[in-house]
Amino acid sequence: MLQGASTTIQEWLNQSWPQDKIHLHVVVALTCGSFAAYLVLKWLGQKKLKKQIEETRRERDRGLVQMEKSVQAFKRQSSRVPTDDILSLPLVELVKRLKEDTLSPDIVLYTYMEKALMLTREVNCVRHFIPECELHLQELKKQEEKGALYGVPVSIKDHIGYKGHLSTCGFSYFLDVEEEDSVLVKVLKKQGANPFVFTNVPQSLFNYDCSNPVFGQTVNPFDHKRSPGGSSGGEGALIAGGGSILGFGSDVGGSIRLPSSFCGSCGLKPTVGRLSTSGVKEPFHFLSITGTIGPMARDVDSLALAMKAVLCDYMFQLDPSVPPMPFNEEIYRSSAPLRIGYYDSDGYIMLPPCMRRAVHKTRKLLQEAGHTLVPFSPPSVDYVMDELYLKSIFADGGSALTALFERDIVDPGLKFQVKILKIPTLVKKALAKIIKFWLPQVAGQLNAMCGVRNVKELWENHDKLMVYRKKFIEHWRKNKLDVVLCPVLGPAFILGYPSKILAAISYTMLYNTLDFPAGVVPVATVTEVDEEEMEQYGKRYNIWDQILKKAVKGAVGLPVAVQCVALPWQEELCLRLMKEVEMLSNKEQQKKVI
Repeated sequence: MLQGASTTIQEWLNQSWPQDKIHLHVVVALTCGSFAAYLVLKWLGQKKLKKQIEETRRERDRGLVQMEKSVQAFKRQSSRVPTDDILSLPLVELVKRLKEDTLSPDIVLYTYMEKALMLTREVNCVRHFIPECELHLQELKKQEEKGALYGVPVSIKDHIGYKGHLSTCGFSYFLDVEEEDSVLVKVLKKQGANPFVFTNVPQSLFNYDCSNPVFGQTVNPFDHKRSPGGSSGGEGALIAGGGSILGFGSDVGGSIRLPSSFCGSCGLKPTVGRLSTSGVKEPFHFLSITGTIGPMARDVDSLALAMKAVLCDYMFQLDPSVPPMPFNEEIYRSSAPLRIGYYDSDGYIMLPPCMRRAVHKTRKLLQEAGHTLVPFSPPSVDYVMDELYLKSIFADGGSALTALFERDIVDPGLKFQVKILKIPTLVKKALAKIIKFWLPQVAGQLNAMCGVRNVKELWENHDKLMVYRKKFIEHWRKNKLDVVLCPVLGPAFILGYPSKILAAISYTMLYNTLDFPAGVVPVATVTEVDEEEMEQYGKRYNIWDQILKKAVKGAVGLPVAVQCVALPWQEELCLRLMKEVEMLSNKEQQKKVI
């Protein structure tokens, strides 16, 4: 009976809906159901992320409240604290007084905690307070031997590991707590320094602005409508605003030097491997071009002291991959004349007039001081950008980076960049061919973002990079150079513009590709004349010129910096040039005041 009923139903179905229509309805129903399920899952995922973000923000706010309470408790127990006097002391002088016991490490820590709190309310530069700094302070005071950075409060970038704390890299789902201190943090503690805050970063770290969906936008302390630079943007803003006397950032394309330039402070990108990166979290790892960590501070002597402190036996023991090369004080302190190469444009993108003026002004001061200045041209920077740097960074076509963003809420400042990465490879290549004759630079970048096709091509690309490094060094030595003076991107961009013009950081990217130590020193400020000349700035090199013009508009009074470069492993020589530039620029400024 059941079999007969089944046959009858089947006949009725076949009469009412032909077989092909049944298939069509099933396909449509399944498609709609799958899409609905996808939307529901996406909605649930976004809801979970938002909940995580809210909780992480609350945790950050609780930490800042705790920070405020600690400061107030100390102030109630202490007599009048000479806040301004402490904050105005250079690092070298501060360390001297701390070691002589004419200043208490308690007073110094809570003074900087209070200043960092005030500043982060204005510019949102602190990601989290590190409450363990108070316990470490008590341990420091019990130690008989005082390290090279005894009692110095130090700020650290978001992804430098500290036991018991998050390293987010700007992502809302990077919520694993670090199980131990990074090597850098261990060495800083050993040398008497006291890490007290984490600083904010852009989502993914691969951006030279400073905003993420968890902790929001960090702004420039000199102009809140502008970016502090990135990815060490929180560090740059905190140091420039006086909330930290010494910090550590990281650099894979300019992430130490750009915030230093935008915020008017000093920063050094060492050779990869000179300082240990063990315990420093990265959202993803590159092969041919890798990141490095380095110090950021108000002046060059502070950078030198920081390098001297961390380049110690303890670091070399903790991380055997770091070459045991202590800081060479003799090279840094030398007064021998230098042979310095210089250039004001890399031929890839034209910088604002103020940045080129800074190079020529500094060149003149160095010449007058007895140094030899030699015109120098970095070869084939367009080739470096497209065929070496971008093709190495996006060897996988950007799939690793886009996969990270797909799991998160994309920060508004990065949406355009992420959309470009998500374009299918074939479409990127087709677009590149179409626009090649009108927009060759954009076409070059699109092709580079397609990545490599296979492992063989990856090795070939790596080999090309090694060949370029060799040729660059030969070009350097042919000119008998000790160091190079060149521009850095600046002045600070208006918010929203860094993501629109990746090409502008060719000036810093070059030295990541080469793996040369490079540092930034502020030398001047933007003048009315610079602004007038910028108005005449036209389309000279490429499509990005007009975007750049809008990005830096209205920058009168903002810091202007230069970049100093040395050959690999010669950080001391790089700092030597930076110190010379800083000293001569300061003298020039004093003359103008008089």
